Order: sequence, then C-alpha cells, then structure tokens
Amino acid sequence: LAVYELKFQTEVPYKVIINEAVELTKLYGADGAYKLINTSLDKIAKELRLLELAK
Repeated sequence: LAVYELKFQTEVPYKVIINEAVELTKLYGADGAYKLINTSLDKIAKELRLLELAK
C-alpha cells in the first residue's frame, strides 16, 4: 500500500507515507519488522520521488 502511495499520491510527502507504514508495522507486524519496512520504503522513495528528495 505504501509503495502505491509513493508512486501515485505525490501530493502526500514521502516521509509521511513511510512514517504511517512504519507505525502500522509496529502495531501489527512482527517484532523489529518496522526496520525492514523503513529501509525498504526509503530505498523505493529514492527512486520514485527524485524531485521531492532533491529539495
């Protein structure tokens, strides 16, 4: 879901999307899984949100 938001909902800042995904993972995911989600989404955001990251 977060990758979809990163790609298609460009009006939402990427940091907000990543934070929401991490918080949901902390609530419903396995212990420590949020670290993987955070790292993965950060790498994906660097590819999908080049203009936003350049600011």
